Amino acid sequence: MGDRKLLNEQIRYYRARASEYDATSPGGHDPFEPDLDQARRALRAFAPRGRVLELAAGTGLWTGILADLADELVATDASPEMLALNRGKVGERRNVRYEVADAFDPGGEAFDVIFFGFFLSHVPHDRFDAFWATLRRRLAPGGRVFFVDEAEHGLWREDWIDEGAGIVRRTLTDGTEHRAVKVLWRPEALGTRLIGLGWHAAIQASGPFYWGSGVPISPG
Repeated sequence: MGDRKLLNEQIRYYRARASEYDATSPGGHDPFEPDLDQARRALRAFAPRGRVLELAAGTGLWTGILADLADELVATDASPEMLALNRGKVGERRNVRYEVADAFDPGGEAFDVIFFGFFLSHVPHDRFDAFWATLRRRLAPGGRVFFVDEAEHGLWREDWIDEGAGIVRRTLTDGTEHRAVKVLWRPEALGTRLIGLGWHAAIQASGPFYWGSGVPISPG
């Protein structure tokens, strides 16, 4: 696909941002933290057990919750720098394995649960269908997906390069600028799109965030 250059630039941005990611992300003072708490409770209630794959695990915002519940967790990210921070935050756990991997990699293993937090918005429009087809292929029989992300909300504006194409400008503390993908979904539109792709999806929202689960209802 023609967006590979943009995706590679997005990976370079997150690798470069790793050391400042937590410091520049909202902390406990964030007014939207109660909304994230709802998403965390929903994830725990979803009970991600068995073999679990986390895509784009980052510095570990969700990894600890997954590790508490999964029999086996494979936490992946395209940035080894992010995974190093993740491992330091989550600690060494016998049921957790870290792998450097692109979230768009088709992979080979099958999982009971696939989770991704704040990654769906980094999937370009023209890769959306293929991404969900890859998820279906990576699920074991009876497998499920859980996701959390930022919705189309209007509470703040992005530094858009091309809003229609979902491309934003990201500036690091050293002043360097990078392009990244940012596709903001309305939960109801996302649910409709997933139904059209052969998924049953249950999606909820609070504040600027949405979260939900997906189960394939048609063959891949």
